[in-house]
Amino acid sequence: MSWTNVCEVSHVKEEFPFSGTVGGKEIGIYLVDGEYYALEDVCPHAYALLSQGFVEDGKVECPLHEAVFDIKTGQCLREPGGRDLKRYPLRVVENRIQITLIEE
Repeated sequence: MSWTNVCEVSHVKEEFPFSGTVGGKEIGIYLVDGEYYALEDVCPHAYALLSQGFVEDGKVECPLHEAVFDIKTGQCLREPGGRDLKRYPLRVVENRIQITLIEE
């Protein structure tokens, strides 16, 4: 499995996820209850970066269309999300968040 550095842990806050591009894919890194999660960052309904949406109680709301997703699972909780989000394996090595693009 190939791991890619995405960001430093200090770049991710519970209210302010990190947004980056890895292998041509937009990825959002979230912090919920002390754990980090990597999800696709583009809303499946229409192009909007979810990391720029409203984050609260382990959920993220699309800033354009109000679709809501569970950060831990990627599950679409409120339409018009269209489908669940892709999740990516993540690990922390020496204060750096790394992901692999193999979908969970």
